Amino acid sequence: MIEVRSLTVRYPGAVRDALSAVTMDVPDGAFVALMGGNGSGKSTLARALNGLLQPSTGSVAVDGMKTADLSSLPGIRRRIGMVFQNPHLQTTSLSVEREIAFGLQNLGVETGVLRARVDEQLASSGLAHLRSRSPRTLSGGEQQRLALASVLAMRPAHLVLDEATSLLSPGSRSALIDAVREERRSRGTTVLLITQFADEALAADRLVVLRGGSIADDGPPRAVFARCTLPEIPVPSFPAASR
Repeated sequence: MIEVRSLTVRYPGAVRDALSAVTMDVPDGAFVALMGGNGSGKSTLARALNGLLQPSTGSVAVDGMKTADLSSLPGIRRRIGMVFQNPHLQTTSLSVEREIAFGLQNLGVETGVLRARVDEQLASSGLAHLRSRSPRTLSGGEQQRLALASVLAMRPAHLVLDEATSLLSPGSRSALIDAVREERRSRGTTVLLITQFADEALAADRLVVLRGGSIADDGPPRAVFARCTLPEIPVPSFPAASR
């Protein structure tokens, strides 16, 4: 369970809060989409969940561990996997298979398990034929699939995607969302998807809308879209109901 309580974050020198008194729970196994315009606080919230940003006031707890307790951060970061907008900023290795293995090595996963997980993620991500390639030579879609595979190999309980599909083609976006949904179905992984695409939000069970650092709406995606009047939120066109 991810628990956010009255979370306020203000960056040094800023004149207003990036997040203001945000309270929300994300239960285990949930699929929650998060939308909002530029400056609404989406990425700030994502980074606060694993302690990359600390609360100015309020708290964040992941499976009972508070991010303000610095001794808990290693445990929290094992529980939460993060995939960001620019995959090349997450890449550190010289080959695709070494990139997937990197996080597992840091966790001290024993060699046999490590190799099995690398092979599993190469197969499930469709990157097996590229295992020896440099990540820098991959397409944008392939790089983002590699970033996701590297995170999933570590078996996080919770997965946060911070606009991870925003730079991808429609086909690559769809493939990434399908992979995330399968991870949730097969392992019960919690998913928090920060997105600017309405069709992706509709794949979630719940949609939270941020505006000006506060929660503007929260509920089932279709219900939120039906009542949403914020110009920065793209509202999908629903097919007419059959008679």
